[in-house]
Amino acid sequence: MSDTPAIRFPARWRDLRVVLCHDWLTGMRGGERVLEILCRGFPEAPVYTLIHNPDAVSPTINAHRVGTSWLQHVPGILRRYRNFLPLFPAAVRSLRLPPADLVISTSHCVAKSVRPPAGARHLCYCFTPMRYAWTFFDEYFGNLAVKAAAARPVLAWLRHWDRRTAARVDRFAAISRHVRGRIERFYGRAADVVYPPVDAARCTPGSGTPAAYDLVVSALVPYKRLDVAVDAYNASGRTLKIVGVGSELARLRPLAEPNIEFLGWQSDEAVLDLYRACRLLVFPGEEDFGIVPLEAQCTGRPVVAYAKGGALETVVDGETGVFFHEQTPAALRAAVDNCAARRWDPAAIRRHALGFSTPRFVDEFAASIEATVNHGLDSARRMP
Repeated sequence: MSDTPAIRFPARWRDLRVVLCHDWLTGMRGGERVLEILCRGFPEAPVYTLIHNPDAVSPTINAHRVGTSWLQHVPGILRRYRNFLPLFPAAVRSLRLPPADLVISTSHCVAKSVRPPAGARHLCYCFTPMRYAWTFFDEYFGNLAVKAAAARPVLAWLRHWDRRTAARVDRFAAISRHVRGRIERFYGRAADVVYPPVDAARCTPGSGTPAAYDLVVSALVPYKRLDVAVDAYNASGRTLKIVGVGSELARLRPLAEPNIEFLGWQSDEAVLDLYRACRLLVFPGEEDFGIVPLEAQCTGRPVVAYAKGGALETVVDGETGVFFHEQTPAALRAAVDNCAARRWDPAAIRRHALGFSTPRFVDEFAASIEATVNHGLDSARRMP
């Protein structure tokens, strides 16, 4: 796992009692990279979460005192926690936070609904409003009629609960303009925009020429739409390497022709080598932000991305990559052909990605903290 230099927020906050709250700690993805930075910025802050797998997260996070919900004690929970989604509200309600001046939740599900201790301000860094309840219903349930029918009333209740508990947050910061729009639409709340940082010190260009393969780095879950990439590359015959694990692997692997290679989980170092050597990165899904395209751009590689969501804020069409506008294999194939036919300037691609630096994140997040601590509530009233 990568390690970034120690980062501290302004010294005047040294005595600020901070509590961090995260949905769950079962791996090191983009959200956990952000949590790492906050852990470095507030080294004394405890971390509260639904479940915690110490073997799957970084030493930086594990060095903090981690409090968990009662879900932690359910047998097999670390493998099957998503099956317990209807119980997440009760689990987050069970978290008892210590006295604090500031609660910072990093949330894409229920962390933002934690009850702050008396007198504490609450800043939520929102990756997205609860994805399972608000977006991508068809991707998760569309082909499963019975499961979809059973899920609809549960998700309706979760949306109501999610909207109501948004009032426990004093201020929102969103990871993209795309997510800020969701916060406004679903919660009726304003939000700052603070882009997550890319680790540019780690993601550097390689010295060799690109190889003859294209690359996907993604969790293998339905809304990532890796089926579009598999169908597109089945038809083209070009070499595609797919890094990642998840529930879609069992469905996609039998559909893939021999030119498509599933590499499973790979270390940060191995992924970096794959970025450096690939011809281009393929990004076929709608993402809330998407750190993977920025990591690839940091190494000087262009991106072929679906023209929706966070990619519109991180990829510059014709300068650092190519967009496709219909989520179909044919549209993706055409964009890949377009990208492969262009001459790219790796240095210019990297310069663009450097605009999403860690120092920029720290400065902008510090401004959101300052506003939360010193300027009180935003336009919504806090829930009693």
